[in-house]
Amino acid sequence: MAVGSLDALRDLLDATDGLELSPDSDVVIVMTAAAFIGVTEVAIELSLLFEVAGARVEALMNVDHSSGDEPYFARRVREADLVVLADGSALHAKSVWHGSALGEAIRDARRVVSIGSVSSVLGATMIDPRGGAPTTGLGYLDGLVLTTRVGEEQLNRTRTLLGADVALAVLGLRGVVRYEDAAWRVMSEDVVTTRALEVVTL
Repeated sequence: MAVGSLDALRDLLDATDGLELSPDSDVVIVMTAAAFIGVTEVAIELSLLFEVAGARVEALMNVDHSSGDEPYFARRVREADLVVLADGSALHAKSVWHGSALGEAIRDARRVVSIGSVSSVLGATMIDPRGGAPTTGLGYLDGLVLTTRVGEEQLNRTRTLLGADVALAVLGLRGVVRYEDAAWRVMSEDVVTTRALEVVTL
């Protein structure tokens, strides 16, 4: 599942048909992408969201390349009932997770929620946040390219470069999409899906 922001994640936790968690759920937060935006503050904010719901929460401070192959981090991601990927620098997350034990664990995790721009990293194609051009993602998910809302000029450039063969989902701040049984589903109104410049439905 991918959400556009922390607010969209809050909405999911509050919704009766949203993100179902049992009181003893094991939630692991992967902090890699937040390396440059205040890891401790982000970890506390995310942890509190899930602790209020009664979950057991651990934030993994794997913010640099050397931590990508840390066995403990990979094991905790594999064990967790839910893995949450913090927002931040998509390119940094990609560089840390690519070809690492942690990246493989994220790919194989039971349930993953990615927040904001880091969602783009998980697809076969990701959107470079520096200018909106398509580039190679980690390839963990198929069938949809994800990005967050930016200026319309940059979005139109991205859509044109992707062409009509590839579906692009733009997550607004309240946007939510779910990947289940090898299919994508839009879960909120704050998502625009297109092929080239034409709006489409998934």
